[in-house]
Amino acid sequence: MSFVNNYTEHFQSYRHDVSDKARQYASGLMQAGSRKNMDRIAEVVPESKSRNLQQFLTHSKWNHREVVDHVAQDADGFLGDVKNACLLIDESGFAKQGKASVGVARQWLGRLGKVDNGQVAVFGALVNGRYAAPIDVRLYLPEQWTNDPERCKRAGVPEEERQFRTKTELALKIVRHSRENKLRFGWVGADAGYGKGPGFCFALDEMGETFVVDLHSDFHVYLKNPKPYLPKKTNKPGRPFQKYQTDNKSIEVGDIVDSLSTQRWKTVTLRDTTRGVLKVRICRLQVYVWDGESEKVKRWTLIVSKSLTKNPDTKISLTNAPKHKTLRRLGWMQRQRYWIERVFEDAKSECGMADYQVRKWSAWHHHMTLVMMAMLFMLSERIRHKDTCPLLSCSDIEELLARFLPRRDVTEEEIIFQLEQRHFQRQKAIDSHARRQNEFFEPKSRGM
Repeated sequence: MSFVNNYTEHFQSYRHDVSDKARQYASGLMQAGSRKNMDRIAEVVPESKSRNLQQFLTHSKWNHREVVDHVAQDADGFLGDVKNACLLIDESGFAKQGKASVGVARQWLGRLGKVDNGQVAVFGALVNGRYAAPIDVRLYLPEQWTNDPERCKRAGVPEEERQFRTKTELALKIVRHSRENKLRFGWVGADAGYGKGPGFCFALDEMGETFVVDLHSDFHVYLKNPKPYLPKKTNKPGRPFQKYQTDNKSIEVGDIVDSLSTQRWKTVTLRDTTRGVLKVRICRLQVYVWDGESEKVKRWTLIVSKSLTKNPDTKISLTNAPKHKTLRRLGWMQRQRYWIERVFEDAKSECGMADYQVRKWSAWHHHMTLVMMAMLFMLSERIRHKDTCPLLSCSDIEELLARFLPRRDVTEEEIIFQLEQRHFQRQKAIDSHARRQNEFFEPKSRGM
C-alpha cells in the first residue's frame, strides 16, 4: 500500500527496516474482513506471517509518538482551519479478558454501557464539517496499575508514564500537544464525562481555548454572580478561613431547562444529513460557573438544543464562545460531537481498532498508531473523490480494498492450508486446556 510510504522514515534505522511490516499490517487492517487480528491479517496479506507481525508490534523500536504526530500534521493538511475545524475529545473502551494487558481493569466501558473488564483510552480527533480523523491517543492507567510498579514494568510501561493521571488530565495533554504540533482548530469539544465538574472548562479557558463541553443535567451553575468570599475571622483562636463561601444558591442545569418558557426557543437548521436536514429547537442563556474552592467565577453561555424527531434528544452544553456567535453557529458547534462517534464506529468496524492481540504498552500504542494511519488513508480517499463520489464511506473503501488489493487466500490450496493451520492452533489450545485441567485435579503425591 503506497500510502504507508509517506511514513517509511519512521520505520527505518541504520540497522533495521520494518517498513514492509508496517505496510502489511496497515493493509491487513483494511482488507482482512470483520476480524482483523494478526492471524487473519497473515492469512490475507501476501508475504506476511503472524509471528513477524507480532514481533513488529511488540519488539520493534519505532517511536509511535513520531508517527502519531506525522499523522496529525497530515490530517491538519486536509482538515486544519482556525475557524471551522475543532478538536474533539472522547474516550473509548475495549473489553479484554485477564489481568496482564496493560491498563486492563474493571471500569466503565462506554461501548458496552456497563462496568466490565477492559482498557480505556482518551482520543483526540480533528474534525471539519463531516470529515474527521483521529490525531492523538492516551491510554488510561487506573490507580491499581500506577500503584504497582512491578505490574507496570512487566507490561513495559515507561517510567515517566507510571504516574496516575485522570482522563481529564490526559485530555488536556492532548489539547496542549495538538497546539505544540501546530494543528489548526477553532475550539475544543468534549462529552459530559469531561463536564462533570468545572475543572476541565476552567483549564481550557486558562489555556486560551474556546470550548463547547456537554453537561449532565445535574451540573450546578448560578443565575446570579455567586460572589465567593472568605468569612471574616472571629475573635476565637484558630487559623483564618481558607475556604470560599457564597450566599447565593446554585441550580442544576436540568432544572433550568425544565423551566424555560416556549418563547425562549428558536428553530434553526444546522446541516444536511443523509436523512435530510438536521433541525433543532435551541436557546441560550448566560450563567455563572464557580469552582467551589477559589474566588474564580466565570460568566459563560449555556446552550440547550432539542432535535425535532419523534423521540427528541436534549443536549446541554457550556461554552465560553464570544457572545456574538449566532444560535445557529452555536448549535452547529454543539452537534459536531457526532463525528467523533463516527470515527470510533469506522475505526472499530473497518480498521480493526479493537481487534488487537497484544499486552504490552509499546505494542498497544503501535497498533493504535497504525489504525490512525489507516483512518487517515480512508479520509484522504473520501476527500479526493468527494466530487465524483460524495457518498463514499469507510465501509465502501474497505470493501474495495478487500477486493482489489493483492490477497494470498484466493487459491484453493491456500484456503485449505489456512484451514489446516487454524485447526492445528485450535487443537493446541484444546490440549493446553486439558493439561491444565488434569494438573488441577490430579492429587499431589505425598513425600514419605
